[in-house]
Amino acid sequence: MLHDRVLVEIDAEAGERRSSGGIVIPATAAMGAKRLSWARVVAVGPQARAVEAGDRVLFDPEDRAEVEVHGETYVVMRERDVHAVAADRVGDESTGLYL
Repeated sequence: MLHDRVLVEIDAEAGERRSSGGIVIPATAAMGAKRLSWARVVAVGPQARAVEAGDRVLFDPEDRAEVEVHGETYVVMRERDVHAVAADRVGDESTGLYL
């Protein structure tokens, strides 16, 4: 990865969702509001400061560039396109979520 680029793998559970009433909402259903997605970071460039491999990041799925590597589909984005980072490396006293 070059510069501040981040390579992420979309969470498998990001597809269909279940409402609080138990109704299954398919991934293809149109949303009235913009919905952000979670993904797992696979690799980061040398200038990425707040993201490390293994973190989970929140990003806008509309602004993404997909790439296929060894038959697996990944998303490449700039670090500035990440809205939040969920990391296990944060201490127990905080939520582990950077916004």
